[in-house]
Amino acid sequence: MPARRTATPLDSARVTRVRRRVLAWYDAHRRDLPWRHTTDSYAIWISEVMLQQTRVETVRERWVTFLSEFPDLGTLAAASEQRVLRAWEGLGYYRRARFLHRAAQSLVAAGASTLPDDVEALRALPGFGDYTAAAVASIAFGRRAAVVDGNVVRVLARYLGERGLHTQAATKRRIQAAADALLAPRRPGDWNQAVMELGATCCTPRTPECPTCPLRHDCVAWAEGDPTRYPHRAARKATPHYDIAAGLVWRRGRVLIARRKADGLLGGLWEFPGGKRRAGESLEAAMRREVHEETGLKVRSAEPFMSIDQAYTHFRITMHLFHCTAGAGMPRALACEEPHFVAPEDLDAYPFPRANRKAIDVLRTQGRGAGSAR
Repeated sequence: MPARRTATPLDSARVTRVRRRVLAWYDAHRRDLPWRHTTDSYAIWISEVMLQQTRVETVRERWVTFLSEFPDLGTLAAASEQRVLRAWEGLGYYRRARFLHRAAQSLVAAGASTLPDDVEALRALPGFGDYTAAAVASIAFGRRAAVVDGNVVRVLARYLGERGLHTQAATKRRIQAAADALLAPRRPGDWNQAVMELGATCCTPRTPECPTCPLRHDCVAWAEGDPTRYPHRAARKATPHYDIAAGLVWRRGRVLIARRKADGLLGGLWEFPGGKRRAGESLEAAMRREVHEETGLKVRSAEPFMSIDQAYTHFRITMHLFHCTAGAGMPRALACEEPHFVAPEDLDAYPFPRANRKAIDVLRTQGRGAGSAR
């Protein structure tokens, strides 16, 4: 194992050496991704937003289909939010899709047919934080703006031996300063993609391939013998789990759906009404209570349908669904929006969270289910 050494400063010679090695590595080893074959700022923007919190292989397929439906700013701006959310379904983090839509509408309303090429102008748009603005400006327009995402933090923290907690403001400032200093001025877009690519494919969180890394020669973490110690993180808390009880509430062959409020988790998506089970409460009782609290309806004849496990970033759920029939009265928007009954064959027209979509797929293979006839 290499001997322990101390990180040297980012002097001009070291900066030049790092740029040369990383760009040479990127030119030889970068993945062939479809968004790397376009200079269209709109298409690049879509890819960058999709890639946040979503696997590359998933984005590789969905980027193409999204662009086929919304090929430019005008078509995205003109579409309804529900259509955009339906196209985004399965990618998660739906707030991204709503911000895409709002940014497109803002630009078109201002008479623009493309994105601005200035970092500050981009940052002023809905959904554009520091990362997205720098990524689009550098990759699409060649602007000198360094990106810092999770991959970049990991690469630079290991290379420089950054010992601060990665969530602390001072640590973030030091990482950003290093990213700014290392940015290759003649190839800023390629440089940003190269460092992110290095973190995604070589300098990975758990099993980094240090012997093949272009930065191994003067990497502090490699010299210390345990790169996985970087970046330093606070101890992880246990991931909470919640039981969710929801009802497929039938009336004359139609099933009840309701739209989640826009300002909450999965905002704007449709679902079968339901929610968290309380302590000491049975799943059926929880379902009945949640349906009533959300829509004002009381349900009868509850019959278990299926259970679905789903993981989110900070918690996990098991959704327990019941077939049941609606009591008298019309549904009301109490803790939801636009509750109404729809034919099962029309469910594909609505954007649903993943767990609900899984239930719909099973419902389709089994027919409408016994509950639909009640």
